[in-house]
Amino acid sequence: MPIFEYECAACGRIAAHVVLGSRRPARPPCPHCGATRSRRVMSSFAVVASEGSRLDNLDTSRAPDESFYRDSRNVGLWAKKRARQMGVDLGSKFDETVEKARTGKLIKDME
Repeated sequence: MPIFEYECAACGRIAAHVVLGSRRPARPPCPHCGATRSRRVMSSFAVVASEGSRLDNLDTSRAPDESFYRDSRNVGLWAKKRARQMGVDLGSKFDETVEKARTGKLIKDME
């Protein structure tokens, strides 16, 4: 079953609509404001990247924005990248601490 997403022309919110059968439906009314003018938009998607490629693509020349810290996988990523750039090996204890922080175990251990 395909899912189409529509952006409401009146309120700007996006709503997903499941299509039953093979026919593409008429544009549905907005479930938020009830307006009938909408346009179909591309659905968002995710890309999976290895830690190595994430480290390679991380720009340490500027501070990351706040969205960077919303992803728990980014905990310690900045420090790992800077250590690699400086040729410093922080050892297995550092890697272990970073992994604990990423999974939330570090905070549990501190409580």
